[in-house]
Amino acid sequence: MTTHQVTSDNSKRRHKHEGKQKHIIAFIFSIVLTLIAFATVGSAGEVNPTFTVIILLVMAVLQVVIQMGYWMHMKDKGHMIPIMFMIGGAFIALTAIVMGVYWVWW
Repeated sequence: MTTHQVTSDNSKRRHKHEGKQKHIIAFIFSIVLTLIAFATVGSAGEVNPTFTVIILLVMAVLQVVIQMGYWMHMKDKGHMIPIMFMIGGAFIALTAIVMGVYWVWW
């Protein structure tokens, strides 16, 4: 077996998980989550506002997980540094928000 054959076999194996089915399922799931969020806001007069906010937050978190995992490929190996930077940025942003609210109400 030559080096060219090994390289082409490895690239076929490596990209096997990137099938159209997973992307289509992720896209459909994103659309369904968006429709649920729109339906929740559309029925805001009939539903408790606290329930609406909770549903929207859950839909937002699920959307972020899908977007990061499937469209930005954060689920793949070798993406630990970008994930660490995103977690660090989220921590800094959350700290700034909490401290800003604390400062205003103190």
